[in-house]
Amino acid sequence: MTFGYVTCGPNEAMVVYGCCYRRPRLIHGGKVFVFGPFQAIQKISLNIMTLIVDSPKVYTSQGVPISVTGIAQIKIQGQNKEMLATACELFLGKSNYEIRHIALATMEGHQRAIMGTMTVEEIYKDRKKFSQQVFGVASSDLVNMGITVVSYTIKDIQDDQGYLEALGMKRTAQVKRDARIGEAEARADAAIKVALAEEKRMQSVLANQEKIAEAERNFELKKAAYDIEVKTKEAEANLAYDLQVAKTQQLIREENMEIEVIERSKQIEIQKQEEIRRGKELEATVHKPAAAEKYKMEKLAEAQRKSRILEAEAEAEAIRLKGEADAFAIEVKAKAEAEQMAKKAEAWKEYREAAMVDMILDVLPSVAAEIAAPLSETKRITMVSTGSGDVGAYKLTNEVLDIVSKMPQVITSLTGVDITNFSRRNHSAS
Repeated sequence: MTFGYVTCGPNEAMVVYGCCYRRPRLIHGGKVFVFGPFQAIQKISLNIMTLIVDSPKVYTSQGVPISVTGIAQIKIQGQNKEMLATACELFLGKSNYEIRHIALATMEGHQRAIMGTMTVEEIYKDRKKFSQQVFGVASSDLVNMGITVVSYTIKDIQDDQGYLEALGMKRTAQVKRDARIGEAEARADAAIKVALAEEKRMQSVLANQEKIAEAERNFELKKAAYDIEVKTKEAEANLAYDLQVAKTQQLIREENMEIEVIERSKQIEIQKQEEIRRGKELEATVHKPAAAEKYKMEKLAEAQRKSRILEAEAEAEAIRLKGEADAFAIEVKAKAEAEQMAKKAEAWKEYREAAMVDMILDVLPSVAAEIAAPLSETKRITMVSTGSGDVGAYKLTNEVLDIVSKMPQVITSLTGVDITNFSRRNHSAS
């Protein structure tokens, strides 16, 4: 028996009935005065309750047995007076366990009923649809009991027959197949794209090469035109230069002819002194060791060979560069030399004997060199002495000098010019 004020929290509801109340008074969170001897009060919990809805081996519409475990959250609705009155009417005085058991039976029955109307694939693949159907059907019944279904979701689906595993294997195989197909298609697309990119790259490279080749061709054509123009100008310049040189040389030679005629007399005397000096030089040369002479001749021959090669290369290059200009220059030079020879011939008419002496003196060193040439080419000489006269290198030198001393007599017999008398006349004249 209670007398005085009684309170309850927001998670509870109180039902007061007895004197002064034609119908029970429902109070959701608050306080009320209870007159103990004539009134009574009871409380009902409004806390949320969790239900594990387990439906083992339920046959689906395909006749395949599966087990489904769902999780539901329920509570007695305290906000709605009608639903609270209904819940109090049905569950007042019962424990939470009893209320949970009643709601669980209801939820399990509806869950099994929905499972029988769907296929395994629908339940497994579309769990949201299954949950919505169970939630909707169960809520309509539990509302009539004053209970609200807060949420419902599937926790687990099991299959003892291996049906779900087979579906998974089939799906796995399909996914793997699709993955392999996708990978192959991706590789093919990648290869195609790479080939297209390579084709575009090669087209670009070929286009660039064509442009480069065209630019190089244009450059070579222009360079060839410029080279022709430059070489033409060079040939004209060389031709003008050679022509001027030829004219200048012609003037110089004309003036030198007069000087040469005067200088010949003095050169004859100098030539005699030179002959004496060459004789001494020849004697000194013969006395040198044979090895040194051989080395000297080899070096001279090598130098002459290189000189000839260089001269031949220089002449070939000059011929290639000058071309027609050289021909013209040769023609000009020929005319100049012809005029020079004509003037020289006139000078010879005036200085006939002096000119002949001049020519003889020009070739005399060459004659002496030719006389001594066999000795320079001789590698070994064997001399036998009879015990009288000169021997050795001294005898060879004397023989060469004797031959050279007889040259004036040979020249007189061939040309009729007496070099010795000419030299005496010049000395007496001077």
